[in-house]
Amino acid sequence: LARSLGITRTAAAVLLSRGLGDVERSTRFLDPRLAHLTSPDAMKDRGEAVERLARAAKAGERVCVFGDYDADGVTAAALVTDVMRTLGADVVPVLASRFDGGYGFSGRALARVLATGASLLVTCDCGSSDHERLDALRAASVDAIVIDHHRVPEAPLPVLAFLNPHRPECGFAYKGLASVGLALSICAGVRAELGAQLDLRRWLDLVAIGTIGDVAPLDGDNRPLVRAGLGVITHGARPGTRALAALAGCGAVAPTGEDVAFRLAPRINAPGRVDKPDVALALLLATSDDEARRLAAEIEVHSARRKEIERAVLAEALEEMNDPAMAALPGIVLARQGWHPGVVGIVAGRLVSRFGKPAVVVALDGASGRGSARAPAGFSVFDALALSREALLGFGGHHAAAGVEVASDRIGAFRDRFVEACATLGVPSTTKVHDADALLEPGDAPARVVQDLARFEPCGQANPAPRVAIDGARVLQTREVRGGHLRAWLDLAGTPLSCFGPEMGPLAGKLGERARVIGLLRRDTWTGGNAIEMRLLAAEPT
Repeated sequence: LARSLGITRTAAAVLLSRGLGDVERSTRFLDPRLAHLTSPDAMKDRGEAVERLARAAKAGERVCVFGDYDADGVTAAALVTDVMRTLGADVVPVLASRFDGGYGFSGRALARVLATGASLLVTCDCGSSDHERLDALRAASVDAIVIDHHRVPEAPLPVLAFLNPHRPECGFAYKGLASVGLALSICAGVRAELGAQLDLRRWLDLVAIGTIGDVAPLDGDNRPLVRAGLGVITHGARPGTRALAALAGCGAVAPTGEDVAFRLAPRINAPGRVDKPDVALALLLATSDDEARRLAAEIEVHSARRKEIERAVLAEALEEMNDPAMAALPGIVLARQGWHPGVVGIVAGRLVSRFGKPAVVVALDGASGRGSARAPAGFSVFDALALSREALLGFGGHHAAAGVEVASDRIGAFRDRFVEACATLGVPSTTKVHDADALLEPGDAPARVVQDLARFEPCGQANPAPRVAIDGARVLQTREVRGGHLRAWLDLAGTPLSCFGPEMGPLAGKLGERARVIGLLRRDTWTGGNAIEMRLLAAEPT
């Protein structure tokens, strides 16, 4: 396989470990192309949406684009707004506000949309469960197109077109598109309907940020879309994403999936977590570098504020988890008056990572509260909430993440129902056993291996970064560094390999003369040149 593909044996071994031993399949994986995208013809209601949007563009009709306040919703709203404006439509973008109406197409959102005077609404990353408000919109003679990928209720949606691959009647084969990917497909259809000469690849940076930010699977159609989008982020024509990447420290080269997940997408999310999300949309629609740099700096202030609030809420949540009775339950429900609603999702995710259990964190405000639910891999938090619905005012979302609304005096009842649901559904074990995808093959130069493994990008959900093992390496030096982390140096055929182990400081001095390590090989940007480092996941003496 290595000879056929012209890659190292180590990289070939990773392909084999992932069931990609066939040369043709491996080639499509390593070199994903936009030409490989699934035909959209079977997507339910796509034709109706395309025709209506094309008619609006030709007539210069006012269109309101309404997006959710997270990375997927903001990028999808920016994409539809920008493309439709380019094609001639009069577009007014509006975003949901966590603090003014909350998630989705709320009653407050309905009023804001009607105030724009638009005759056509396009929702991005919301709308699948907003029947009542969409009914009211129809009564006001406003057409609606819903673009969403959340769970679909049984009741039909009162709209002109409903684009959601999870609809049972939708024949589109790939179900993993985030809302921003669906938005791109609709805009491609409008372009074709109008016969416009418009290269949509320049909007792929938005697709990459929204897809990764929403933790959508990086397989199928998402793989070529996001791979191409990563290159557009720093080298494309959009001032906003270039300024964002530069501020996040990944503007020199095309960012990785990890860069987007931990540096770019959280910054797009930050304004909507602590204030209005509009500045993030303004950044993505900025037309000059000066404007983009100013808006990116404003977002950085929001990001710092979000981190400060998150630290405080997480500390209080962990204090509650010190209660042995609470820690023993199969599911976590924490709620407190005054917790900030903008960070409860992040805190819930932190609790899942630490305790390996589904978690719901609720910010109470008087008689009720809004919260976020997160779940470990292999567990549907949506199903658990469905079993707990009698104790809730409302909920919505998908398997990995969801939102809830609950009365303050029903927190105890909700906790009981949720814990019972987790026990009924069965929470999968999350004991961390770090298995390697492959051993570092003797004779493979680490720099060449890193070059080959870069072709596995984008890495993330459904395509984790390749884990490489080194057996019996001679330990040159170890030490614990500030923060309780481990810094080690291994001898690789006469060349030192720098290793960094987060929270592995106690292993310093315990690895002996030789060790087996598992980790992620990557370029050492601090040292520069062809230097390689390993981020350790596991290490033990041999």
